[in-house]
Amino acid sequence: MELILIAIALAMDSVAVSIASGSKYKNISFGTTLKIAAFMGIFQGLMPLIGYFAGSLFADFVDSFDHFIAFIILVYLGYRMIKEAQEDDFEDELSDLKTKTLFFLAIATSIDALAVGITFSFGEVNIWYAVILITLITFVLCLIAVYIGKKLGGFLESKAEFLGGIILIILGFKILLDGLNLI
Repeated sequence: MELILIAIALAMDSVAVSIASGSKYKNISFGTTLKIAAFMGIFQGLMPLIGYFAGSLFADFVDSFDHFIAFIILVYLGYRMIKEAQEDDFEDELSDLKTKTLFFLAIATSIDALAVGITFSFGEVNIWYAVILITLITFVLCLIAVYIGKKLGGFLESKAEFLGGIILIILGFKILLDGLNLI
């Protein structure tokens, strides 16, 4: 369940961009919608894998205090997502839906997933299962989000990011309390 919540939280930046895409481009084709969801899903899944292998290089060294590192990373990322939710600048970032634009948006929205992948290396996470789950959840949520954007406009963009931030902060506290043997 925790991994599903992490996947949903990580997807929220991509969901917000997908909502903005649907909102800005009302006549978006199904093919372009699939392209957006695929870019977001693939990068959201790829980044934790990279982070996991990078974190594995020093996981044994930080074993005694890894819960503090995971807590700091997740709370910081959650705080940043909440702060970005209040800025409402997606229309400026979303100039077109060309492959190059989607590539850079996918990287930008998945940097948080890289950091979360590092925290995965500290625990007993099946990274392949996590990558597949994150990719699929992001893909499906982004697919739905484009259509929500077409119907509701940009109203939900910031709310998606805000929710993702709250989830990451809660998970950060859970990891810290678990690492301190308080739960």
